[in-house]
Amino acid sequence: MKKIKIFKFAGEFAENKDAARKVRIDLVTPILKKGDEVVLDFGKVDSATQSFIHALLSELIRKFGPEVLDKIVFKNCNENVKGIINIVVDYMQI
Repeated sequence: MKKIKIFKFAGEFAENKDAARKVRIDLVTPILKKGDEVVLDFGKVDSATQSFIHALLSELIRKFGPEVLDKIVFKNCNENVKGIINIVVDYMQI
């Protein structure tokens, strides 16, 4: 199980969708292709935009199906970040 610290790429306010896309393509996708689990650690991230989370997760859900969420562990998410993740995940499963 590989841990990715989102703060390292996004800072306290995760808003840069290009950074999210880079994390998704360069780090998350190769782990998931191997069939391994990935931990997305949101420690020190105070807030995230919907566009950041969408850029991070939506293509993964499209590519691997909603069951990919069973392979992703969201760690150290505050209530704000949890809420944004839930919005994006719910939207992608419609």
